[in-house]
Amino acid sequence: MIKNVIFDLGGVLIDWNPRYLYRKIFKDPAIMEHFLTHICTQAWNERHDEGVTFAANAQQLIVKHPQFATHIKAYDERWGEMINGPIQGTVDLLEKIYDQGRFRLLGLSNWSAEKFPVAEQRFPFLQNFEDIVVSGRIKIKKPNPEIFRHLCIKHGLVPEQSLFIDDVLANIEVARHLGFHVELFRDPDRLAARLIALDMLT
Repeated sequence: MIKNVIFDLGGVLIDWNPRYLYRKIFKDPAIMEHFLTHICTQAWNERHDEGVTFAANAQQLIVKHPQFATHIKAYDERWGEMINGPIQGTVDLLEKIYDQGRFRLLGLSNWSAEKFPVAEQRFPFLQNFEDIVVSGRIKIKKPNPEIFRHLCIKHGLVPEQSLFIDDVLANIEVARHLGFHVELFRDPDRLAARLIALDMLT
């Protein structure tokens, strides 16, 4: 029996993408893609999720790419512009689960400790969670199994009684291996169908 529902945030409940910012900065989409593929890369950004500060992380790139110093600093200074808004269909499902009062709701997110307060201030629905484990705060990020163990120990969760929802296959595979019920998020309609099939929504 599922007693706990664990949501990822970015890509599931919140629409975050650096392109929302950098389309404003770069006139040429090809140069923007080069910048995000070879300079402010996904791997570089994920260091923030492990607790590295934006200032320290940016400085290393600025030394290597001084011609892009302003663009690199924008990743920190204009970070809020990378958030397009909520993924409303999923937020609606979250609120339905919350209103039922049948399940514990928890968040498990790869997110910078520095920037997470921006999301907390912007999205009141995050208050529906009993707790949100933020990778940047504990300096462990998904798919490291230790972040799942941290969540379980902190909140007394049994994986076999928990549904984990995430849009990244690697995270889903680790959670499944640890015993969680899992749902690879693709869109709110598919998630709703799975929740109905599990008798978690009426």
